[in-house]
Parts: sequence; structure tokens; C-alpha cells
Amino acid sequence: MSETSDPGRDPAAPAGTGAPAPPAGGITGLYGLLAYAELVAFYRLSDDGKLAPTLADKAAMAGMAVAEFSHFERIRAELERLGADPGQTMAPFTAPLDAFHARTVPSDWLEGLVKAYVGDGIAADFYRAAAAVLEPGPRALVLEVLADTGHAQFAVEHVRAAIEADPKVAGRLALWARRLVGEALGQAQRVIADHPPLADLLVGDGESQLGEMVRMLAELTDAHARRMSALGLAN
Repeated sequence: MSETSDPGRDPAAPAGTGAPAPPAGGITGLYGLLAYAELVAFYRLSDDGKLAPTLADKAAMAGMAVAEFSHFERIRAELERLGADPGQTMAPFTAPLDAFHARTVPSDWLEGLVKAYVGDGIAADFYRAAAAVLEPGPRALVLEVLADTGHAQFAVEHVRAAIEADPKVAGRLALWARRLVGEALGQAQRVIADHPPLADLLVGDGESQLGEMVRMLAELTDAHARRMSALGLAN
């Protein structure tokens, strides 16, 4: 999927290509992972909105939270259509995602924005890598759910404005972003290692798996560097 063919896509994200359909277990696993990620995003944006400095910012965050919940509902409906129990398909992924968020609690408004843009951006790239090997219907659904709710530009504008007002902020936020990328990449590796059907979906099986893993993590790292540049932070 090219950047021009998906207008809602984060421009920092790597592109993907289509391939033969993966095992059904991998698809439902991906849906479960994505559904829980969207549900958590709704709660996180709601909480981050409480730290917003202005009423306009609070309202903007609330709107983005609502959009994330609608994404969750879209995936939940698809799981139900497939005859899968949404709670059961999400359950295997609650521990790794909850652990990631527990280790990366932002201390203020700006750190929350950087986490949403950098941390969630890496996660979205991870899901797009999976979508690249899906058939057109499931791929379109995943990309629809990953469409930017406006948070990317919102974060970039506010972080850049904060750095312009106080350049010393940049160093702190750059260190925070580096911590986020390390945690996010570690989370992605754990999720793949602990869920074989999802691993087969993302990186195949057999001798090629390690090479595909390395390639995918390199693409995630490259996209992270582009996001850091967009924020005005040193990588």
C-alpha cells in the first residue's frame, strides 16, 4: 500500500505489499491484538486529555479518543462476524500491552504527546507489516482502523511549538522518545515470539523467519527516525 493510496496513513510509516493469504489463526490473532490496542488507546487519550493545557486541546483529545473507540468497535464487529469471541481473542495480548504502558507512563502533557506519536506510531507500523500479507478485504479493514485520527499532526504541532518556546525541552523529549522506541521494539519481539500464528503471519516460518524479523525491525527503526525528525528531535 503506497503512501498516496492511503491518505489517512502516517507518512513516516513504511509501505507494504500484498501476498498470499495467511492462516486464519494469524488473522484473528492480529484482529485481537489490534482491538485491544485500540481500546487501550481510547482510555489513554481520554486520560491524556486531562493534562491538556487548554479547553481546545482537551476537546481535540476527546474527539481523537472517540475515533479510537470507533476503530475498536469496527474490529470487534468483524471478530463477531467471523464467529470469534472478542474478549478471548484480545486476552492473550493484554499482558504485553499493559506491561508496555506500565513501563512508559508519561510524566506530563508533552511526554504523552510524544508517546502517542512515537510509541503508537511504531505499533501502527507493526500492524501495517502484518496487513501487507493479508488479502485485500482484511488488509483494507486493518488499514481503515489504523487511519490517523488527527493525533499525528496534533502532536507534531504542539511538540514543535513547545521546543520553539523552550529549546531545553528537546533534550528531555528526545531521551523519552529513545526509551519509548526501545520498549516498543522489545514489545513487538515478545508478541511475535509468544504467539506462533501471528509470527507465521508476520515473518513466515522456517529458516527465513529470523531474516524477516531483522528486516521488519529495521523498517520500524527507520520509520521512527522519520518521526523524530518530524517532531524536531534528535534521533
